[in-house]
Amino acid sequence: MFKVLVGLLTGLLFGLGMNVSQMVNPYKVANFLDVTGHWDASLAFVIGGALLVFVPFYHLLIKPRSHAVNGEAIQCSTQKTLTPKLLIGAAIFGIGWGMVGICPGPAVASLLRGEAAIYWFLLSMMLGHYASKRVFK
Repeated sequence: MFKVLVGLLTGLLFGLGMNVSQMVNPYKVANFLDVTGHWDASLAFVIGGALLVFVPFYHLLIKPRSHAVNGEAIQCSTQKTLTPKLLIGAAIFGIGWGMVGICPGPAVASLLRGEAAIYWFLLSMMLGHYASKRVFK
């Protein structure tokens, strides 16, 4: 039951933060990414504020732990090299994010807004996930 409550609380905080900060607004995100045009720097303050809160908590509470709050073991990647697969995936992700201004986390957080574009985006994202699993089997 504790795991469920932790998941509900953190999901609620994440979704609320994404919506209040307007990180779910594709136009705001696209303008943030458009540094040579109509740049909107407001999301830099959102990211900066998140880092100001996260970094001390990470070093004091998260990093020293071997288990997450929900009791599961924390597993860190042992991969230390940049592989072509990682670089290609990062490039594809960046292109998709830059084209539409929608990142997967904020897309999930904006599901209840009822915008058809979000549903199409999430459906396409799931199809891309499925396709990549089939290709890189």
